[in-house]
Amino acid sequence: MTERPLTLMAVHAHPDDEATSTGGVLARYAAEGIRTVLVTCTDGGCGDGPGGVKPGEPGHDPAAVAKMRRQELEKSCEVLKISDLETLDYADSGMIGWPSNDAPGSFWRTPVEEGAARLAELMRHYRPDVVVTYDENGFYGHPDHIQAHRITMAAVEMTDLTPKVYWTTMPHSGMQRFGELMREFNEDMPEPDPAEAAALADIGLPDDEITTWVDTTAFSDQKFDSLAAHASQGENIFFLKMGKERFGELMGLETFVRVKDTTGAPLPEKDLFAGLR
Repeated sequence: MTERPLTLMAVHAHPDDEATSTGGVLARYAAEGIRTVLVTCTDGGCGDGPGGVKPGEPGHDPAAVAKMRRQELEKSCEVLKISDLETLDYADSGMIGWPSNDAPGSFWRTPVEEGAARLAELMRHYRPDVVVTYDENGFYGHPDHIQAHRITMAAVEMTDLTPKVYWTTMPHSGMQRFGELMREFNEDMPEPDPAEAAALADIGLPDDEITTWVDTTAFSDQKFDSLAAHASQGENIFFLKMGKERFGELMGLETFVRVKDTTGAPLPEKDLFAGLR
């Protein structure tokens, strides 16, 4: 029998989420021979349709969008060399306050225990050494991100596994650079009103609260191409406009908060697998 490989499991809400916050670590660890498992919780049906048509607008077909986004997700996984893709296929709940939040079958309406039980089965199968998902606010308050957080944390408790568990985040210094770059690429973008500016300032964490800083610069081209695989989604166009060099400057470092650990690896750390190899 061969020795079981070290395994990373990333639990994300929608197709394309794997690219933005974890594309670098997924590509890096795959290149290092670590098994990478992506769990995508929803079908992405509330995303943009062909031509950028939005949910609720004439011509938006959630089933057709979900099919298109599944194809894009599979392409992204090929780019990142992800070992295993698992999809829970809950209906995309849309942004906070949308009627789709409460639609039958939506991820947001799904009892946490139900989603956690399905995810726990996947964890027992793959036995991840590291699990990555969002924080309790889903990083920026998206219902499906919050639900992904909830089922992930509950699923870990349902198993006898003791993986290192991380939440994705961004340092405040990185958010500031991101805002500056957005204004650089969108000269006509108005200054945010004070309420919006305050909300943006609350996203992420102070730099000294980040526990884990992973350099994925060498894999930023893969991360860019992974995001480009999801070209149907308008929110990705900003990143793609940067070009690979500028994208790598902004997105070549991925940051996390370690929330569960039995290795005792000292903090701050530069490797999600510190203490495991």
